[in-house]
Order: sequence, then C-alpha cells, then structure tokens
Amino acid sequence: MTRSFRIQRNRDDTTVRIVFAGTPDFAATALKALLATHHDIVGVYSQPDRPAGRGRKLMPSPVKKVALEADLPVFQPENFRSPEARQELAMLNPDVMIVAAYGLILPKTVLEIPAHGCLNIHASLLPRWRGAAPIQRAIAAGDRETGITIMQMDEGLDTGAMLLKTITPIHDDDTGGSLHDRLATLGGEAIVKALALLEKGELSGEAQNDDLACYAHKLSKEEGHIAWHQDATGIERLVRAFNPWPGTYTDLDDQRIRIHEASALADASTETPGTVIRREREGIDVACGEGTLRITRLQLPGARAQSVNDLINGGKQLLLPGQELN
Repeated sequence: MTRSFRIQRNRDDTTVRIVFAGTPDFAATALKALLATHHDIVGVYSQPDRPAGRGRKLMPSPVKKVALEADLPVFQPENFRSPEARQELAMLNPDVMIVAAYGLILPKTVLEIPAHGCLNIHASLLPRWRGAAPIQRAIAAGDRETGITIMQMDEGLDTGAMLLKTITPIHDDDTGGSLHDRLATLGGEAIVKALALLEKGELSGEAQNDDLACYAHKLSKEEGHIAWHQDATGIERLVRAFNPWPGTYTDLDDQRIRIHEASALADASTETPGTVIRREREGIDVACGEGTLRITRLQLPGARAQSVNDLINGGKQLLLPGQELN
C-alpha cells in the first residue's frame, strides 16, 4: 500500500538550517553542492579521523576537509548513544539533517531532532539495492540503470519514504569508480532540488514496496577472487564493478594477479575454466564456464598496473597458453 505525506515549513523565511552528516568523497560532493546554495549549514558531522597511508597518520575525511575549508563547525562523535552527543546536535536547532554515506546508524532519538527529520542521499533507485554498496552491486548484477533516491530516514535500513528520484543509465564501460562519480554529482543536484521543494512545502513522499527490495551487501576483498567457472559476461561486470575497489584478482601458482580491465568474448572454449587460451598484444584470453574473458590490463605482484602489450614488451613469461588460473 502506498503512503504519502508532505513536509511543510513552519517559518516564513526560506533559509533552511541544515546539519550535514557524511564521510567519503560521495558525501563531500553533496556538501559542496549545498555550500553553493543560500541555505545555512549550521554544522557538519563526519566519522572520526582514521589512520591512513604508510605512516598510519590520522587523516580527516573528505567531508571534514570540505567543511574546514568552508569554516563550518565539525563534530565527530563515535556514535550517538550518549545524551551529550544528542544534546550537541539538538543545540544546533536544525530544520533538517542531510545524510550521505555517513557510516553511522542514527537512532530514533536522533532522527526526531531536526524539525523535518533526516533526509538521506542514497545511490540507487530504491527499493532496489538498499544497503552499503548499491553502486557496485548494480553493475555486477547487470542493471541497465540506477540513480539517486532522496528518502526520509526511519529506523530501518534505507526503508523510509521516497521523496525524489534521479535516473542515470549504466553504460557498458562504466566502472564502480565512474558510476560513483556520476552519482555523486547527481546526488548533490538532487538534494538541492529536494530542498527547493521543501521550501515551497511541496516535498512529498511515497512508501517503498518491500516486495521489490534487494540488499547491497558491504564489499569484501575476498569477493574479488575470480571464479572462472562463471560466465564471462558476469566476470567482466564484476571486474568493472570492483574497479577501483576492492579490485578483482586471480592466482597463478603462488602469484596473485590483479585484473584491472577485461571484456567478455562470445568465443566458446573446450578448455577447463581458468585456462589461458592465447596471449597476444590486444589481450590475454581465458576460458570461462561460458564464453571467454579477454584481460587487457593487469597488475603483477610488486608492480604497477600495465597493459598486456606492456607485459609482453617487458618480456614476462607469465600467463602463457595452457597455464591455469585459479
């Protein structure tokens, strides 16, 4: 059953007091879009600084960097379990809290603090791909389109009412990285549009159909291990979806080889899946459960990513016909 509601402002002025909550680059893009509007961003929440790089130095998140450059107050609680953390948020007196890839589950007590609740910028067309990794899961599943959903947050995981959607096609050459960047831009545009509707009292919501929902589980490095018994098309999608992170790989004896770019061929093979069929400058062809995968860019242990042409020029006697990958 579809449920609709309307969010309306209680003041005559048109400036929305915003608290923004986000952590990675995806969220930083949305924050930059909000900074270009007339609205009042009264505080920014982001995950605590984490160690990164070879020196394992504490590094601020992309969102925190943008906020500091804009001279915005930044808050970094570990969670909102303490009354002090919730009180700190309440004292900002926000009209709305905008959330994008924040990384913390917000309890009901937090969702109820802003006058108009919390709006989430989600990188899928809900109810499809609720969860942590909607961008990569959409590519890996072979979806032909995806988009941004601005939703009213509730206590469930991406289950709240849908307020606004923006659609983009998934191109045959899209990677997790390229689609991420496009959706980040669309997310910024969508939340600005949603706020314009909020100002007019015209932002209404539609309940999600739970029967159409599917879950985008968090990515793991182990998922990037190529299973050659699968069909070549599915493997190609996985390579694109997991580029740049967590990446895909295969093993040749005791060497781990990372696959950065590949394409599916319709060529059938009687070889055991994982067997190298041919190695030529345009690519290395590997037998799959159905079809053939042509690897065009890869990375050897201790080396940088390179094309197959460069691999051959370097004289590396690896990935030769007849060798088996696993």
